[in-house]
Amino acid sequence: MTRKDHWWETRIFVIVAALLAAVPLLRPTIPPLVDLPGHMGRYRVQLSIDQYPWLSEWYNFNWQLIGNLGFDLLIIPLAPVFGLELAVKLLVICIPVLTVTGLLWIAREVHGRIPATALFALPLAYNFPFHFGFVNFSLSMAVALNLFALWLRLARLNRLGLRAAIFVPASCLLWLCHTFGWGFLGVLAFSAEMIRQHDRLPQDYATLGQRARHWLAAWTRAGLNCLPLALPILMMIAWRSGSNVGGETGDWFNWRAKIGWITMVLRDRWQAFDIASTAVLYLILFKGVRDPNIEYSRNLVLSALFLLAVFLLLPRIVFGSAYADMRLAPFMIAIALVGLRPKRGLSIERAATVAALGLAFFVVRIGSNTASFWLYADSYDRQLKALDHIPVGARLVSFVGETCNNQWFMSRLQHVPAIALERKLAYTNDQWSMAGAQLLTVRHRLKGFAHDPSQLVTHEQCPREWWRPLKRSLVLFPRHTFDYVWIMIPPPYPRGLEAGLKPLWRDPETGSGLFEVIHDQPGPQVRREELIPPPRRAETES
Repeated sequence: MTRKDHWWETRIFVIVAALLAAVPLLRPTIPPLVDLPGHMGRYRVQLSIDQYPWLSEWYNFNWQLIGNLGFDLLIIPLAPVFGLELAVKLLVICIPVLTVTGLLWIAREVHGRIPATALFALPLAYNFPFHFGFVNFSLSMAVALNLFALWLRLARLNRLGLRAAIFVPASCLLWLCHTFGWGFLGVLAFSAEMIRQHDRLPQDYATLGQRARHWLAAWTRAGLNCLPLALPILMMIAWRSGSNVGGETGDWFNWRAKIGWITMVLRDRWQAFDIASTAVLYLILFKGVRDPNIEYSRNLVLSALFLLAVFLLLPRIVFGSAYADMRLAPFMIAIALVGLRPKRGLSIERAATVAALGLAFFVVRIGSNTASFWLYADSYDRQLKALDHIPVGARLVSFVGETCNNQWFMSRLQHVPAIALERKLAYTNDQWSMAGAQLLTVRHRLKGFAHDPSQLVTHEQCPREWWRPLKRSLVLFPRHTFDYVWIMIPPPYPRGLEAGLKPLWRDPETGSGLFEVIHDQPGPQVRREELIPPPRRAETES
């Protein structure tokens, strides 16, 4: 007789947990993710470049086969129905929802039911890469989790032919969404197949050599069974062998950064709280090693070990995209967490207590994310009041204040200037311009003020950064090219640097302001030596 599922093992709980994951994103009009506004500017160019001729004077937009097109493709059918901003918001909401369903589905497939310990993995739906606004990456990882669960289910049902038929096109679509998600799925599927093939082979070995041959046979069969996932390799070769491909790969084995990433998997706003929450995750993982009542699934512990190896081997920059290793860290930990399960014989009362604690942890983290996003949304709304004073098609240069220290709290305003491009079809200098890494490149040649990171300014020159001090930017930007200057949360600067600029809007609380360039008036008169920062001893990042 099949026993009745406990509350955390039911489909109703999965639905409720998925809906709860959407709550932090309900209030903000624009999800406050660092890079997302910049992507939204690109989507506006993508959708409107044929309607507004000045956009094609400023930007090149060329469709090509690249492994980074998730939102770019999905926005095409959704934007005409919902409008661009709501379509983006709905797609962003799908990311944590799908992450939660994927983790719980994997847990159910591996363990036969959802273990109480799996609930501790759910807060990782709001991980640091997601907060950073890597939306194509995050969507691909969320989809990959659900595809991996489907992969496991079809193997359990011995529907291998159907699995192959589904995953040939599915792997290609996942690669189009983002290459990283496809690679992640490949690692998970291969490790799961290794365990499955190992357990299917005859267990008649006694010597070390026989054991090695046994694992080698499992490795070979796993590779053959994963061939339906291999077609995107050809797409990758076509992408990276193109004539218009840029982006370096480098910064290998940066151990200090890697150690930092695994402490930042839940980084949001409040450092002590976020680090304490991360410590809870590691405590649960440690309990899986030390507690006699908890054990790891062989299937998922191998997957987690494979992901750990990839994390250690990945450089920080891959094909020009930064933070490649950082992006993997939260998913590596999530897979390890859902690999935990109570051993048989653990009392239902104790299992229910673990589930209640896991649910409480999830609810508290969702509450903190909701409060944080509410505050970020207020910050966005305050800054975006400047758009009321910007005409359609304006030529706008923006400067957003930044610090030289790697502070835990991020303003998330770094790419908000792109909302002027999205709403007002204005030129903004915060777009990325990396041939082969995305579809948009900047056509304008503006002497260092054409694209990201020219919008980021500081009080003084930061070591190892391209960011300029605000003084230099206000003096050097080409005034004959731009009609408006938008300054957000700037470091302190003398008002004399506003010479030749007419104030249109100010926010006294943050120091932000919008100015019109008066072309027939001279700019600030500053001696050249004042703009060249004195040599400084290299500082270490915090």
